[in-house]
Amino acid sequence: MRGGVGGNSQRAAGLLDNGRDIRCRSLGATRGRIWLGYHNRPMADSVPVTDPAALQASARRVLEIERDALTALLPRVDAAFARACALLLACRGRVVVTGMGKSGHIGGKIAATLASTGTPSFYVHPGEASHGDLGMITRDDAVIAISNSGETNEVLTILPLIKRMGIPLISMTGRPGSTLATTADVHLDVSVAQEACPMNLAPTASTTATLAMGDALAVALLEARGFTPEDFALSHPGGTLGRRLLLKVSDLMATGERIPKVGVNVGLSAALLEMTHKGLGMTAVVDDDGRALGIFTDGDLRRVLDAGTDIRSAKIADVMTHGGKHIDAAQLAAEAVHRMEKHRITVLLVLDAAQHVVGVLHMHDLLRAGVV
Repeated sequence: MRGGVGGNSQRAAGLLDNGRDIRCRSLGATRGRIWLGYHNRPMADSVPVTDPAALQASARRVLEIERDALTALLPRVDAAFARACALLLACRGRVVVTGMGKSGHIGGKIAATLASTGTPSFYVHPGEASHGDLGMITRDDAVIAISNSGETNEVLTILPLIKRMGIPLISMTGRPGSTLATTADVHLDVSVAQEACPMNLAPTASTTATLAMGDALAVALLEARGFTPEDFALSHPGGTLGRRLLLKVSDLMATGERIPKVGVNVGLSAALLEMTHKGLGMTAVVDDDGRALGIFTDGDLRRVLDAGTDIRSAKIADVMTHGGKHIDAAQLAAEAVHRMEKHRITVLLVLDAAQHVVGVLHMHDLLRAGVV
């Protein structure tokens, strides 16, 4: 094989993967590519198990192991957890989360959850931190460092500077006696009895436990701060909750020349022309000063036709719905949805304090905006 392993170098031992000694069964070249078969698990000769019952049994075993790992966390939500919360609540800057590999991925999720629930936070890769990114951390910040072993080199490398700056350090590890755990101001034990991986190698139950502990921190801080749905919406303006809690009727209603409206003295035929022209399936009926007197909709038209009323001679004042359902422009769009659903209607007049028609809100507007 070119550029590397010779023909007699068929066995290699002592390959190190995340601190575990994984012995290589075979190292060879096949059509110019190197393949590795792990000890006692010859990948090249293995046959995938496709039996549905076996696959389901495997999945259930994983869920049971991870369920047990989460149950084991409950007694560890103790005084140390409360101290961690106190440190984070007292933080005047941001909560910096760091971790390597799978712990880093979990750390990124924890930082995102904290940030979206009222605790300013971001993730820093420990390897990048020791090459300049540590400048992101200030003396007003707090650090959450994650490592299952508690001995991850990239994380330990940045500990001296964190301690020198006097920054509160919270660790989450699976080994309470590890370097990271004993160096931290507060240690949260996220150890698990076993991984869900049948070889007890791939981080599975341990990452689930760590993520759950991060969620517990975020929610405890959320409640301690009195974080409201409105606060959440401000962090999620593009989400459904954000649209429901931030959009107001004034943001969505038809205004100005788009408002279908006719005077109270016009004939029904003129009102129908206005409805057709504006395309909202209704028209407001107003007095000479533009104040709402009633509304006429497609539903009203069907009832007029069922009654045999002569459209050409009827007056709008005789067939309109007096008053009509309405809403204030400053109300939340979600409130408009509630009123429409309650009264089983699809349109609301928008009135000001003097009962002038300033807009019209249709269910289609709410649907387009994603409020419904």
